[in-house]
Amino acid sequence: MKAAILTELKKPLVVADIELPKQLSFGQVLVKIHYSGICGAQLNEIEGAKGPDKFLPHLLGHEGSGVVEAIGPGVKTLSVGDHVVLHWRPGRGLQSETPIYDWQGQKVNAGWVTTFNEKAIVSENRLTVIPKDFGMRLAPLFGCAVTTAMGVINNDAQVKIGQSVVVFGVGGVGLNIVQAASLVSANPIVAIDLIDEKLTMARKFGATHAINAKNNQAIAEQVRAIVGKNGADVVIDTTGSARVIESAYELTHADGRTILVGVPRKGDNISIYSLPLHFKKILKGSHGGSSEPHLDIPRYIALCQSGKMSLEGLITDEFPLEEINVALDRVRSGQSGRVIIKMK
Repeated sequence: MKAAILTELKKPLVVADIELPKQLSFGQVLVKIHYSGICGAQLNEIEGAKGPDKFLPHLLGHEGSGVVEAIGPGVKTLSVGDHVVLHWRPGRGLQSETPIYDWQGQKVNAGWVTTFNEKAIVSENRLTVIPKDFGMRLAPLFGCAVTTAMGVINNDAQVKIGQSVVVFGVGGVGLNIVQAASLVSANPIVAIDLIDEKLTMARKFGATHAINAKNNQAIAEQVRAIVGKNGADVVIDTTGSARVIESAYELTHADGRTILVGVPRKGDNISIYSLPLHFKKILKGSHGGSSEPHLDIPRYIALCQSGKMSLEGLITDEFPLEEINVALDRVRSGQSGRVIIKMK
């Protein structure tokens, strides 16, 4: 099978043929990948945002869709032929050991789930069955972007009806955060980005106001004019920029919550006035929205099928696996919503 391999930090991925292990271990599932999403987490891995990578060379990708081709010993929640979402947050089932692939005699490491490969050996608890009539192209969004976003609103921020929400960065996750805020009747919902096209999309998904931050020195004043002089109830950052995080915190009400979805580079520290944290203000990092995929994904699919939630328009670009590095550059550009890879 073909796979995109990270062989060296800050370098393009290498697309090559690699060999699957000869048999599945306890709790492992073989999945033929149909589509994979690209998340900012993969960009961070490639850039070494968390420091040295002791697992090189290894595979990447943590949101996808596919069909189960084989199941290993102990697997009880899946059957051959099931359509599945691949996700990085653990769900129901066993957690297996991680697979090792072979690349011309060299070991290639992988985590419990990878999706930048035509076939993947995945831990049972990183797979959730979906209806066979649900589109495989949209399904990868449930592997991270949608479940994270909904969890940020429901679990991390615990947004109440009528509370104000500000979202810095409306890419794949940010657009879904806007939609989730709209679903729980937040008001107003302010989207902030550098790209007008993304702000237009944010309005489509429920933003009541949109602010382009490019060359804009009056963002704080504009936000306070919308949400009130004391700041917003909830401010969410998806950018991972330390300076944006500081702004998000400053724009949060003294009784409000600042939720960090984007991850700053190692050493890119933030500076805040922490006294309000001793009272009612909350500054919190999100870990995938604390989502539970086996519970959340079926609910969100039902919302889509009932017409209460839409994923149309979230995917803005599609590439074959052979063009994975072009796709990654597209994500880096900040010009897209969600970028996906289509397998053969």
